[in-house]
Amino acid sequence: MSLPMTSPVAVPIPMATGSLEAYIQTVNRFPILSAEDERALGRRLREHDDLDAARQLVVSHLRLVVSIARGYLGYGLPHADLIQEGNVGLMKAVKRFDPSRGVRLVSFAIHWIKAEIHEYILRNWRLVKVATTKAQRKLFFNLRSMKSGLGTLTSEEVGRVAAELRVKPEEVVEMETRLAGHEVTFEADDDEDGYAPVHYLAANQDDEPSRVLEAEENARVGAAGLVRALESLDARSRRIVEARWLKEKDASTLHELAAEFKVSAERIRQIEAKALEKMRRVIDTQDGAPRALAAPAAA
Repeated sequence: MSLPMTSPVAVPIPMATGSLEAYIQTVNRFPILSAEDERALGRRLREHDDLDAARQLVVSHLRLVVSIARGYLGYGLPHADLIQEGNVGLMKAVKRFDPSRGVRLVSFAIHWIKAEIHEYILRNWRLVKVATTKAQRKLFFNLRSMKSGLGTLTSEEVGRVAAELRVKPEEVVEMETRLAGHEVTFEADDDEDGYAPVHYLAANQDDEPSRVLEAEENARVGAAGLVRALESLDARSRRIVEARWLKEKDASTLHELAAEFKVSAERIRQIEAKALEKMRRVIDTQDGAPRALAAPAAA
């Protein structure tokens, strides 16, 4: 079947805060393709490198990304960022889609969408920095669904999970402990009577004059290094770093900055990564003499 050429339709991208609902409503209005239309579009893409066919395949599956991304909200990351990462996975799936295999794109795309979201979570959720191996990542993303209840795993359940995921039982216990942990405010949020972890720390004589002077000197040197590092950046990179890392509250999201500079969120992330690496090199150079860098941790 030959599909008629349609006028270009812009792919919606969740950007500024407050526009997410509008984005979801927009993607839900795109029609779902029939199997025959999907195969025809796939052939046009593979045989003729038809970008309009690729666009139609992508936009018809954006609602799938929204649905999958919603399942990862429990990790405390912005829904819009999860959707954007999932969209990257969807585009990778469309690029590799082969209609001759008789598999619907939705089945093929789920793997790529989840893979991109998984990578994003592992890069940004500090509690799972331990999940550095393939087995640990599988454990992290499957442990909750494999538990039979809300309580702590029994020794038999630990053994079953470890056997199914091919990891050590102690790794299962460690990951469960990390996932069950809750963040606690270090200091009290207000001036009312109450206790926070800071109240239980022993006095460490920080008010001694020598320690006060040392702290002030460290702060001065650190501030000077930060200023020097920021001055090494171009205007756009500096704006991105300041908006993402140096605001006391309401730090800008990738999508807000993407809207400001009229580029994709992925491009903003690339600029941010390069800028932070450049700043790190400047800060690691003290008085013109490079300091030794710590060896990277083994995977």
